[in-house]
Amino acid sequence: MHTHEFQLTSSTDSPITIYQWKKEEETPHSQPKGIIQIAHGMTETGLRYARFAEALVQAGYIVYANDHRGHGRSASSMEKLGHLNRNDNHYMVEDMRIISTYIQAEHPDVPLILFGHSMGSFLSQMYIALHGSLLDGVVLCGSNGPRGPEVHAGKFAANLITKWKGIEHRSPFIDNLAFGGFNRNFKPSKTKYDWLSRDEHEVQKYIDDPFCGYVCTVGFYYELFHLIQHIHRPEVTARIPKDLPVLIIAGDKDPVGNFGAGVRKLEKLYTEQLKLQHVKTIIYPGARHELLNETNRDEITADCLAWFDELVAPTAER
Repeated sequence: MHTHEFQLTSSTDSPITIYQWKKEEETPHSQPKGIIQIAHGMTETGLRYARFAEALVQAGYIVYANDHRGHGRSASSMEKLGHLNRNDNHYMVEDMRIISTYIQAEHPDVPLILFGHSMGSFLSQMYIALHGSLLDGVVLCGSNGPRGPEVHAGKFAANLITKWKGIEHRSPFIDNLAFGGFNRNFKPSKTKYDWLSRDEHEVQKYIDDPFCGYVCTVGFYYELFHLIQHIHRPEVTARIPKDLPVLIIAGDKDPVGNFGAGVRKLEKLYTEQLKLQHVKTIIYPGARHELLNETNRDEITADCLAWFDELVAPTAER
């Protein structure tokens, strides 16, 4: 597998770091089955998807993943990891659109599927409302549906601390408000990240990675809470194309998706309220938040590949 790292100019003229994975030996006339564009989660990087990308590449796909602003190599320095300025939740979605447009220029007439994990799935929910016509399908991994007043409270608290301490202040209080309860159901816990996966080796890799697991700024949390609050507003969800295929995958032990309950709310929103025509949901018993790093990751990868193959088959037959 060949890995290529490059940069594009973001929607605010800063550099976006992007990773591309494809087969080592490709002829000029070889055509991939499809392109998978990955939107990673909070406090991680696109490079963490290399193993998933390898399976997709072997199956005939080309994979792209970027580091979102405030993450990985798209952050201007290690000190800027986990920081977002005002409206950056919107600009992250626009960055994803810029990448999609680049991909489609590089690979015209090849199906494009967006895969969003965790925060990336929330960005993807916004993306399909704004730019869903660019896609042939979307996977929402480790996601959640409409939320209650706790998100508004988090946004209010982040804004209050911003006025008091500044937008780049890192608040343990806000961090605990967002994630403090996630490990509660995994006692006795060995680390504070046991909620990520049953695979202890994968959890340790996350802990050891300097580009993962840091405390974000209050500016970041304000943008995150605003995004989560905004994506399920009726005027937003009404714009999602009715014929866009959607795959929702989650673990029933994932606190981000309220242990499956929030994921079912998202499924209900898409199928019963919005009448989306092609929605499939898979909830994996025992699995936690990071499905691609779970003990049953091979099963999950195979399920994703089967869905991708089914999606691109009609295109290939035309």
